Amino acid sequence: MQAANCKQCLLWVIATVIGIVSPEPTVRPLVINTWPFTRAAEAAWNVLELGGSALDAVEKGCTQCEIDQCDGSVGYGGSPDEYGETTLDAMIMNGNTMEAGAVANLRRIKNAIGVARAVMEYTKHTFLVGESASLFAQSMGFPSEDLTTSKSISIYSKWLDQNCQPNFRKNVIPDPLQSCGPYKPVRGLQVGKQAVIQKDVNVHHHDTIGMIAIDKAGNLAAGTSTNGATHKIPGRVGDSPIIGAGAYADSAAGAAAATGDGDTMMRFLPSYQAVEYMRIGIDPSAACQKAIIRIQKYAKDFFGAIICTNITGSYGAACSKAPGFTQFHFTVFKPGIARPQEEVVDCL
Repeated sequence: MQAANCKQCLLWVIATVIGIVSPEPTVRPLVINTWPFTRAAEAAWNVLELGGSALDAVEKGCTQCEIDQCDGSVGYGGSPDEYGETTLDAMIMNGNTMEAGAVANLRRIKNAIGVARAVMEYTKHTFLVGESASLFAQSMGFPSEDLTTSKSISIYSKWLDQNCQPNFRKNVIPDPLQSCGPYKPVRGLQVGKQAVIQKDVNVHHHDTIGMIAIDKAGNLAAGTSTNGATHKIPGRVGDSPIIGAGAYADSAAGAAAATGDGDTMMRFLPSYQAVEYMRIGIDPSAACQKAIIRIQKYAKDFFGAIICTNITGSYGAACSKAPGFTQFHFTVFKPGIARPQEEVVDCL
């Protein structure tokens, strides 16, 4: 670990000399998370203030969002799928050891980020999914609970009344713009052609909490938690629990976390990419921007954002402009302020 840190310091000095970055004072502890989820940031900060680890802080912060059902896009009772069921995705990563744990399509368990950490700490695996992930969670002592609420039932009922609009189907019959199915594939399509082209579902149905923490010792951790895309096809997994897509942390370089249209973003591993940019000394804001621009080359109007911090606690964010989304709000808690502050960046 010391050798890795020395190597990073050397890269940092070289980058400073040639003008890629300017030296900045170290800021720690630090919490930064996507969206104005201030209660989550405060919960994580309280852990760090008491000398707790970055890993504990990330778990605590994301758990708070699961309890609060942040924006209806995190935790139980939100984003029902085509069957009306709420399922959860989460991941957590230790920037010191590069260990990670993740769960997806988790059923009946409210504390998804806790189960993700249990995967990391009590198994030799990294990722568990579906019913088997739920059974694992129960064996680890997590209670089995109904994730459905009156609100999620109302969202689902309204969707059915609107002929299942919007949805994520394409190239099927009957026409997914007018019918709830059941669907069958359209045969004989030319490669690269689509029988139906649908715009993305409302951007607010893709929100995720992504959180990064740096503790007093300089250790980094990152994590995510979400209930996924509203009206998703059952079994769908987005970017949030994918290591390198939803979040990534390396205490020798930095950390990043993403939010947005996971079906697009997961193809580019933006969190990993941003950390690699910071590894060579690129400023966190520029690293976030470069990760976004890379995706825009293939999906110009995609909805998404990313937060980044390097090992000194310098941080930044970037977002991709989409209909109804021109600015990205995120939360920061750092030394010198009494409460978490909301910051904003204009989208590219």
